[in-house]
Amino acid sequence: MKRWLEPLSTAWVGVVTHKLRSFLTVLGIVIGVAAVISLMSIGKGAQADILSRIETLGSDLVTISPGAPTFGGVRGASGGVRTLTQEDAEAIAQQVAYVDMVAPVYSTSLQVVVGGENMNAQVTGVPPEYQEIQNLETASGAFFSDYEYQRGAKVVVLGSEVKETLFGDADPVGQQIRMGNNIVRVIGVLESKGGGFGSSDSVVLIPLTAMQQIVAQPRTSQGERVVSTIALTISDEEHAETAVEEITSLLRTRHRLAPTAEDDFRITSMQELAETVTEATGTMTLLLGAIAAISLLVGGIGVMNIMLVSVLERTREIGIRKALGARERDIWVQFLIEAAFLSLAGGIIGVIAGWIVSYFVSRTGVITPLVTADIVLLAVSVSVGIGLFFGFYPAWNASRLNPIEALRSE
Repeated sequence: MKRWLEPLSTAWVGVVTHKLRSFLTVLGIVIGVAAVISLMSIGKGAQADILSRIETLGSDLVTISPGAPTFGGVRGASGGVRTLTQEDAEAIAQQVAYVDMVAPVYSTSLQVVVGGENMNAQVTGVPPEYQEIQNLETASGAFFSDYEYQRGAKVVVLGSEVKETLFGDADPVGQQIRMGNNIVRVIGVLESKGGGFGSSDSVVLIPLTAMQQIVAQPRTSQGERVVSTIALTISDEEHAETAVEEITSLLRTRHRLAPTAEDDFRITSMQELAETVTEATGTMTLLLGAIAAISLLVGGIGVMNIMLVSVLERTREIGIRKALGARERDIWVQFLIEAAFLSLAGGIIGVIAGWIVSYFVSRTGVITPLVTADIVLLAVSVSVGIGLFFGFYPAWNASRLNPIEALRSE
């Protein structure tokens, strides 16, 4: 036992004897570890936040959007052409296996007025199935029913942001609002999903049948009713890829596309989107970690510099120890343990500092950092590894000192 404790006690004496030098060594590691933990936890928090928003839409959700127009060989933004129709949605529901619910969606911007308040809102015509497809919940009131849809009732469900803008703290259910040149009645308010991807907070939902009475819905040359998007759910996620292939084949046939022509629509599944987001945010997190690791590397270089200074200052001590019978390995282990101890101490303090930084970032409400065990273990193990790596040369240099020359040093 004494054989193992003696190098540790000798290293501890070396650390506490030179408090300022030890503090400066630890400080470099603390800054590096704290930077790694705080930045990687922010990256993981951003990833978790985005994925949670996607999950609220449902992993079985598939969205079909119109394709992009091409001008002079240059492809424009998606949704710029009118290629999807309500009849496409009906055909998908009837002919494609593993499709559960289908909802054609038509959106336009209309001026919405209540008393002295008004705003330009995105008004979206949808069938009743849209509520279940998009996992929408009402905070008050109710969603429109099949009966209201069939008779084209002019009723609307407001997003939370629209409700706040037009009604403030008042209850809008049962109130009438002017939408364009039409009067509609509010029957419900949606629960807030937060801003960001796929948020329904800023929309006004109305039965698609009523929407067709309020605005002139465009038609194709064949007389089919154009829609903005088609939302649908897959009944069996294992067959999602098969269903997407069947939808693609059906739409290409209905749109009379040549075998060599590109699709004039785009199909996006939430599962595919979640995988893409996970990959992209994972890369971002690694990049943030790599940037923070630079400061950890600088801290490691600081360890080596200060350990080299320590060797020079303690040359006479090393000579005395060697003259009393200490072997090269004993000297080497002493300085290596000292470097590892300083790095470990810096790593532990850095973990605490990184957690504190992450906590204060979360208090801002902008993003919630996610400090996980793998980040902590990675930061601490890397800090100790860097201490051993950069402490190796000073330790080896100390062990190679000639005892006679070391005793002569002042």
